[in-house]
Amino acid sequence: MVDPVFQGIWVLEVLPAALQYFILIVLEILAIIVPLLIAVAFGVYAERKIWGAIHLRRGPNVVGPFGLLQSFADGLKLLVKETIVPSGANKAVFFIAPIITFALAMIAWAVVPFDAGVVLADINVGVLYLFAISSLGVYGIIMSGWASNSRYAFLGGLRSAAQMVSYEVSIGFVIVSVLLCVGSLRISDVVLAQQGSGLVNHWFFVPLFPMFVIFLISAMAETNRAPFDLPEAESELVAGYQTEYSSMAFALFWLGEYGNIILMCAMTSILFLGGWLPPFNVAPFTWVPGWIWFFGKIGFLFFVFAWVKMTVPRYRYDQLMRLGWKVFLPVSLGWLVLTAGVLVYFDLLPKS
Repeated sequence: MVDPVFQGIWVLEVLPAALQYFILIVLEILAIIVPLLIAVAFGVYAERKIWGAIHLRRGPNVVGPFGLLQSFADGLKLLVKETIVPSGANKAVFFIAPIITFALAMIAWAVVPFDAGVVLADINVGVLYLFAISSLGVYGIIMSGWASNSRYAFLGGLRSAAQMVSYEVSIGFVIVSVLLCVGSLRISDVVLAQQGSGLVNHWFFVPLFPMFVIFLISAMAETNRAPFDLPEAESELVAGYQTEYSSMAFALFWLGEYGNIILMCAMTSILFLGGWLPPFNVAPFTWVPGWIWFFGKIGFLFFVFAWVKMTVPRYRYDQLMRLGWKVFLPVSLGWLVLTAGVLVYFDLLPKS
């Protein structure tokens, strides 16, 4: 039986079914990875334009029309530069670290639904998969800090490990609160649970607003974004765990960081803003394809990330830890208990 995707392509029709399936999976992966890398390039450009607007300057405007090719020029520059490895570094771990960071940022997208039915792997534990992949990101940073044989890099890696672990606790409680309202670990079910039967869709952004704020701020800390960019603070760590990296090794960290930022924006959209769902179930909102709504929400949240970076001063490290353990942890735990109590009292728990 020939896969319907290959009907009419006689070169592929003669291949064994197993090979056809393998080619189909590879094409689906490329259909996600290639646009994602292009989105990262233009995301950096958009972020620099936002920073320029906030600073009352023009931002990138020389390479290509309106500066649109600036990110590609930067990538080409990194590609042709020499890779410098410190003499005392552990070379194997030194090169594996950025690969791990980049790979984890890419494979997390396997379970992200872009529209109804448009997902590479709609597994029934998709939320746990995303949480696990995001938790593994700390390993690449720790490995890079240790393998660089530099005090600045090592201290940056330790900072990042403490920071990511601290804010993952709050993120975990936020996700559990959402799952209580959904009754399923499948990501598409999380989106469909926010679909109202009437005029307005019931986004979790409204009833779980404190959790939305905690998740958004924790996502910034999880991705080492300002004002939580202490692991790479130039004032005391030069560039933190990235200090000794150059050329494509640095580019992989750069791609992984922005890939994670876009992923966190996607997770925020799915958990609280209805994913691909429009705000209202009437025309003209329903005329817009779901994937456009999804990418539009990601773009808005990405703007918020860039906006915060240019307007909020960097925290001290003790303030960073205090916010995570003494504010977000008790608030998220308390709201989780409150959510569970309300669902049980009013008999609103999802029926399995």
